Amino acid sequence: MGGTLRHTGAVAAGIVGGMLVLSGCSALDLPLAGVRAAPDGTPYAVFRPCGDHGYQNPSLDGRPRGGEDGPVTTGWDVDKEGLHGDAGFPLFAPPAGWDARHRGPQRLLPRHHYLLRFGQYTGGDSQNGTVEFTAEQVGRLRPGQVWADGRVMSGREFERLAEDSC
Repeated sequence: MGGTLRHTGAVAAGIVGGMLVLSGCSALDLPLAGVRAAPDGTPYAVFRPCGDHGYQNPSLDGRPRGGEDGPVTTGWDVDKEGLHGDAGFPLFAPPAGWDARHRGPQRLLPRHHYLLRFGQYTGGDSQNGTVEFTAEQVGRLRPGQVWADGRVMSGREFERLAEDSC
């Protein structure tokens, strides 16, 4: 019986180990992106990539709430690699050099769920800077506040959160 238990334990350990290896293959979603409110109320995207490594394919996808599997009805995407440095820009106006492809109305829509993200590959690790939000959440931001990591915070708190996430 001892041999059977050892064999069963070895098989279980192999399965768990395999699951850990497989789960390590997916990109981590980190709070490296946020949305802030400008003094005039305009929502701004804020990207804080880790280190000096480039990032790629930033996008903003907006879907009607409850339609997470449905088509994107508003937003933009960029098919570009090698972007560098922190970025901040009006949410629906990414930098001109990014050559963004826009979809649908370029404004926050009520009853929509949004995902703002970029991808980054650093030192053998793949990660995404992401933030999920609704128009209503962003509409309640006061100037200087940032929506990131599922909550409202000050700009300083966001900077610290992004730095600590790297």
